[in-house]
Amino acid sequence: MKAFAFVFLAGIAALTGMPAAADPLLEVAEFADLTAGKDPIILDIRGDAYAKGHIEGAVSAPYALFRGPDENPGQLVPVDQLETTYEGLGLVMDRPIIIVSEGDSDNDFGAAARVYWTLKSSGFTDLAVLNGGMTAWGQAGLPLDRNAVEPQPSDLDITWDNRWTADTQEVADVVDGKRQAVLVDARPPEFYEGKQAHEVAARPGTIPGAQNLAHSSFFQSGSTSIGQVEDVAGLKSALGIDDGEEVVSFCNTGHWAATDWFAMSELAGIENVKLYPGSMVEYSQTDNEMANVPGLLENLLNQFR
Repeated sequence: MKAFAFVFLAGIAALTGMPAAADPLLEVAEFADLTAGKDPIILDIRGDAYAKGHIEGAVSAPYALFRGPDENPGQLVPVDQLETTYEGLGLVMDRPIIIVSEGDSDNDFGAAARVYWTLKSSGFTDLAVLNGGMTAWGQAGLPLDRNAVEPQPSDLDITWDNRWTADTQEVADVVDGKRQAVLVDARPPEFYEGKQAHEVAARPGTIPGAQNLAHSSFFQSGSTSIGQVEDVAGLKSALGIDDGEEVVSFCNTGHWAATDWFAMSELAGIENVKLYPGSMVEYSQTDNEMANVPGLLENLLNQFR
């Protein structure tokens, strides 16, 4: 199936009223008003950059805490391990959580989206991503704090909600015709076409029947802030999504796919969108059928392109 690119956004429109508390996307200009009196937990997922300056009160929660091992970075973190992490970060269910990444590229947004997806699947409901992250914060001339925050440990009982998760067997069942779903490859076209592969993927190529909707399609050229999805009907039509039909977003390691998931599920409000966390790294390491796999000669040539 031929890859396509389609931009489903019209930029970030100015808001005319107070956004809802559970709005998944928070603009820097709205931050002070939206968080006033709400005592949000601010998770800074940048890692070492936290020490160089962060939003006052933010807790350091490096992205790596929400990722799998080197051989399968997209792999789900065990629930008991996530629970321990959340408790160490002082997370509680009755406080809003704002996720802050660097925001310096459309690639970086995937980190915030993946953390958002992980928290939502863990039962947290009042979640938002700071659009543009610390890059937008700095461009707005807002203050930085260099005092590290020591969170008060919490006590949680976490269970994983599978409503937004697809696993390898489920994806293989779609390929085999045993399950119905629209498969969406969030990678740049060169990955989808088999011209490039992740360093720990066993094979280049994509999942048979998948359509290509690169994560960057949801960003205006040169922007590091994601756009609102305004033409939802056009998006669904382009991908062939029927109302209520299952959609599975994947990439190499569930990073870019998290952006597509966030845009389709949280911004466009499309029901039944799932993220395949292990994505092509995990899928390529199985014996399952793949598409767009280059021949031996083409594979050798691709290594020198």
